[in-house]
Amino acid sequence: MDAPMGGTPQSLTGLRVVDAEGAKVGVVQQVYRDDATDEPEWITVRTGLLGLKETFVPLAGARRAGDELHVPHTKGTMKAAPRIDAEGHLDPSEEERLYRHYGLLPPGPAGPAGPTEPPGTSG
Repeated sequence: MDAPMGGTPQSLTGLRVVDAEGAKVGVVQQVYRDDATDEPEWITVRTGLLGLKETFVPLAGARRAGDELHVPHTKGTMKAAPRIDAEGHLDPSEEERLYRHYGLLPPGPAGPAGPTEPPGTSG
């Protein structure tokens, strides 16, 4: 993941989220960490006319620029993301739905965080 760090994951909270087309989408509400690596993996963005909805957005490919967080997804893609309760833990089935929606491979043996050695070379 191209994590937009510069301090702690909580330093992302409150940043304005800007989509791939330069449109302001909302504000970062929460940062979710990967259970295995403890690295920031998802954020929730407060969206909607009254700011009542929180939408999950992956941090993969995101970059911080001042008080903005630029994400490589369009506003439409984020608005169409599966609605998942942002209170509590993101379970594996919910996370899988989100990865599919954003067209990303989940970390693990088949994903970006998989083994670095070619198959059959470990001892």
